[in-house]
Amino acid sequence: MIPLEGRKIVLVGGAGFIGHHLALTLKERGADVHVLDSLQINNLEAFQKSEEDIPNRDQYIRILKERLDLLEKAGVPLHVQDARDYHELSKKLGEIRPQVIVQLAAVSHAGKSNKDPFSTFDHSLRTLENALDNTRADYLEHFIYFSSSMVYGHFPAGFVDEETICHPLGIYGALKYAGEKIVDAYEQVFKVPVTTIRPSALYGERCVSRRVGQIFIENAMEKLDVTISGDGSDSLDFTYVGDLVQGVIKCIENENARGEIFNLTYGASRTIAQMADILKEYFPEVTINYVPKDALTPDRGTLSVEKAKRLIGYDPQWPLEKGFPKYIEWYKSTW
Repeated sequence: MIPLEGRKIVLVGGAGFIGHHLALTLKERGADVHVLDSLQINNLEAFQKSEEDIPNRDQYIRILKERLDLLEKAGVPLHVQDARDYHELSKKLGEIRPQVIVQLAAVSHAGKSNKDPFSTFDHSLRTLENALDNTRADYLEHFIYFSSSMVYGHFPAGFVDEETICHPLGIYGALKYAGEKIVDAYEQVFKVPVTTIRPSALYGERCVSRRVGQIFIENAMEKLDVTISGDGSDSLDFTYVGDLVQGVIKCIENENARGEIFNLTYGASRTIAQMADILKEYFPEVTINYVPKDALTPDRGTLSVEKAKRLIGYDPQWPLEKGFPKYIEWYKSTW
């Protein structure tokens, strides 16, 4: 085991949904964690400056400010830095000299990626390449890349493990898979160990990405109809953010994680209809509507987490039946 106490870790894109949860937990565990983020992508500056008609903009701005307040109160340094700027990013990383870099900076939404490929590549692949170049530095010991379950495309028979051949659909999945190959190449050339993480269907407190569970809850609270794409039978491996955070920390702590790809999900899928049933327990009057499924949405299901359990002791604790009610209660207390 590699001790976290005093370990210098930089989260590139760390003021986002996953990043701020990870930063807070790492800090609690004694790590010397730093966040680098431009606050431009699905974050405070984007919501404050956008001219788009964004649902619940004021609520999201409040949530985003809460994220930053929590980081400040925890004593986590926030370096406002655009990771697309190679020279400034390299300078900042050279000043911090992290032992571990966790690469989170990306456009983390499949629909937005398909609508705006240039911005997606600019804020995802460019930021990855810039951060990866620091694998040549003598201080760096471990690089962690956040990929996605979308790299698999359609799940054969509703199930995948890390050996399943990837056939991504659309810009987002293809980009994440391209990122994996670039990371592999840097590991081959510069010999710095890397770990690739594939999460799925995340949900949890202080998310503003308008993922399916978030939209369900917000619509129900505002007495709006809830819309399901397809007939509700589609399955997703819904993953509470706390499980993912614990998995990432185990990747940092364990030598066994180096050079590996891990699915870090709950490890058992649920249907969209099952999520809607939980929602109706809290909002009995909600109306559910159904619309045709997007052709670029793959048929998914369960991601095996047996490899992560075996190699790093991953132990997810939050099935949808336990995590989604917790998420709903948080919304009811804060909205």
